[in-house]
Parts: sequence; structure tokens; C-alpha cells
Amino acid sequence: MRLGLNLGYWGANPEDNVALAQEADRLGFHSVWTAEAYGSDAVTTLTWLAAKTERINVGTAIMQMTARVPAMTAMTAATLDLLTGGRMLLGIGASGPQVVEGWHGVPYGKPVTRAREYVEIIRKILKREKPLEHHGEHYDIPTRSGSGLGKPLKLIIHPLRSNIPIYLAAVGPKNVALAAEIADGWLPIFFSPHRMNVYREWLDEGFAKAGGGKDLSSFDIAPTVTVQMGDDVDNCRNMIKPHLALYIGGMGAREKNFYFNIACRYGYEEAANKIQDLYLAGKKMEAVMAVPDELVDEVALCGPKERIAERLAAWKECGITTLICGVSDINALRVMAELAL
Repeated sequence: MRLGLNLGYWGANPEDNVALAQEADRLGFHSVWTAEAYGSDAVTTLTWLAAKTERINVGTAIMQMTARVPAMTAMTAATLDLLTGGRMLLGIGASGPQVVEGWHGVPYGKPVTRAREYVEIIRKILKREKPLEHHGEHYDIPTRSGSGLGKPLKLIIHPLRSNIPIYLAAVGPKNVALAAEIADGWLPIFFSPHRMNVYREWLDEGFAKAGGGKDLSSFDIAPTVTVQMGDDVDNCRNMIKPHLALYIGGMGAREKNFYFNIACRYGYEEAANKIQDLYLAGKKMEAVMAVPDELVDEVALCGPKERIAERLAAWKECGITTLICGVSDINALRVMAELAL
């Protein structure tokens, strides 16, 4: 099992993120990742980190598909891969309808169909076998609704790698199956090492559609796992709960919240409903207090070093390939390297 580092959204102290990325590079971490929602973008920050590191792979977790046409994403990935000597990992995802329609101002559409077309177009561009043409439900290239002057084009630069690894962030059954079918890896959120059975059927469905003997041995499952190290387990849990409450309770509308659905699939339906009711009623602190300790322990690593070491065993044995640490403490980063590498 490899280790990654997820720095999430860019904060107020960029020098801290650089120091963490450089230490992860020194310790032999596989990858460092950045994210975006409707604040800092993932690409600018990742480029900054790539320039400050030497060997570690650099990944986007995630680039929002609706924020960029697939050709722009392919150009960005090819450029970063060239600049870093082949260290780019392209993580993409659909985001949610509140952000897609409320921030980017485009219809949410059919995320599975969009992702399938998006990956297909990116792979065509990177291969450079012929000028790009694609006429699908979401993307029409060259567009037939414009001036009529568009023509098929081929990427001007020659990519360092035509097979830059593509990761899909996916939550629901159809999206997870799609990731297994068309992508090189999967970026799950709030993954539990005790719930692989929840996902295994969907993954196997995707592998079967892909054909060619594709299975877990050639597919990178790379969940981000919050790591909160400290002597007081309850205090460590309490530092993680606001993040879970935000996503389960408020990151999406009541009728469409993917993270709420994850908690329900794990058997926490009663708690999830309570968290959502409180959060949407503006009672955010009460929503935080309603997050079960058991749920925190399933999806995060918290407590003293000895407890983290003990609970890490389940992650090593569950079948994931890369454990991406959501950590802001450089000492915790070093402990994870000691325990896992």
C-alpha cells in the first residue's frame, strides 16, 4: 500500500503546504493531491507544488469536469506531465448540482454519460492518432451549432505520455462501475476499509465491461483518509466531525446529497437524517455533535500513534492501493510513513 498526501483546498498559509509536500517527497510518498470546489483551483496550486518537489507524483483530486471542456483538461494534463517529467495524475469528477449549476452555471446533466465522453475525448487527444472528432450527448466536436468554420484539430505538442493515469471521483453505483470500466483509478471519499463489500459488486461490474482481464491488480483505489494524531481520542474525533457534518448535512440539497447516501449505505441512516435535519435548520454545532464516533473511526485514523498503527491494519488488508492522507501536521505525516512505508 502506497501513501499519498491530500492538501485539499488552498489555505491562508501556502508555505505550510509546500513544506508538507516536500516532506512527503523526501519520505517516499507516492503522490500529492490538490482539490477544488468554488475557491482555489486545483491546477494552479498543483503546479506550484510540482515546481517545489522532485520525485513525488502530482494529482488533482479533483478537477471539476463541468468547469473545463475536456480538450482544456487534456491540454493541462499534457502540459503538467511535460513540465514534471511524467509525474501527472489526472483526477476528475462531476462535483454536485449545487456547485455545477449554482457556480459554473451549466446544467448538471447526466454525470455518468458526461464522464464517459470526457474520458474518451481526453484519451483521443493524448494519443494524437488523428484530429479530434466527437459527437455525443454532452460534447459535439467540432460543434455543429456554431459558425460552421470549426475543423478537427490535433494536439500541437507531443505528450510525454499518451497514457497519463486518469482517476474518477465516484460515489454511487453507476459512477463507481464506470470508474472501474474506463479509468486507471478511483478516488473515493469517506471510504471505509470495513465496507469493501458495498463497492465490490459495482467495481466487478465495471471490470467485466472493460474486458481484457481488468481487475483490482491493475486498478488504483486511492481514498483520502483524514489523519488526526493526538493523545486524546475523543478530541481527535471532534476535530474530524465538523467535516463529516458539513458533507453529510449540507454539501448538497436534501433530496440529492451523495455524502448523505454514503452514511446511509454504511448503516448510519438514523444518524444521517438527524445530522441533515440539524444542519439544514442552521444548527451546525448540534449537527456536529450528532456524528457518531463509530462513523469517524470507520473513515478516518485518529488518536495516538499506537491506536493509528492498530487501526491501519484494516486499511492495509482491504484491497486499496494508495492511502491518501488528509493531514496538516508534519509529525503525523512522518508517523504515517513510519507505519506504512
